[in-house]
Amino acid sequence: MLTNKKTEYLCYNGPIGNGDVHNHLKLKIGVSGAAETGTCGINALDQSKELGREIIRQGGIIVTGASSGFPLWSAMGAKEEKGVSIGISPASNENEHVETYRLPLDYMDLIIYTGFGFPGRDLLFTRSCDAVIIGCGRIGTVHEFTIAFEDGKPIGVLEGDWTMAETIKDIIARGNRPNDKIVFDSDPKKLVEKVIALVEKDKKIHA
Repeated sequence: MLTNKKTEYLCYNGPIGNGDVHNHLKLKIGVSGAAETGTCGINALDQSKELGREIIRQGGIIVTGASSGFPLWSAMGAKEEKGVSIGISPASNENEHVETYRLPLDYMDLIIYTGFGFPGRDLLFTRSCDAVIIGCGRIGTVHEFTIAFEDGKPIGVLEGDWTMAETIKDIIARGNRPNDKIVFDSDPKKLVEKVIALVEKDKKIHA
């Protein structure tokens, strides 16, 4: 918690007093998911949009890999709630982002151009977040999950009409390394609540 003479601020659960939360103090929640959602089921994009809305409603900022599909719809939901949306691009500039990678510019307040391709982008994306939420995805989503896992990030996994949640459960079971910073839920609201609780617990441990 940050306090000044005029207003008392809470880092991510909203303002206390008569001021607005400084955006740089808000909880940054990353959303990882498939750019191509053909295998995700009919409700995936609606769930993704609701996830973005909930991140903002619960006082956070959304961070994505600046891609299409599942992350884009989360960013759409975030902007519907008038929240802040940040994209971490694999491209080195806007032209490469659009022309080479064929990625969108919409629904993001800021795009950071890494120039590191997808593997390097994934690392910077996860490390830019206080927590990561995994949705419907493919191999790139698995990559982002494993980076977040190795970095000890709090992770939420959204369950739905897709196989990613079961894939992650299998990875955890076969990985032979316990991890108490991973939560699952099919309800975006409850999942964001659980993820925020993980971050709060993690901050207290390392305080």
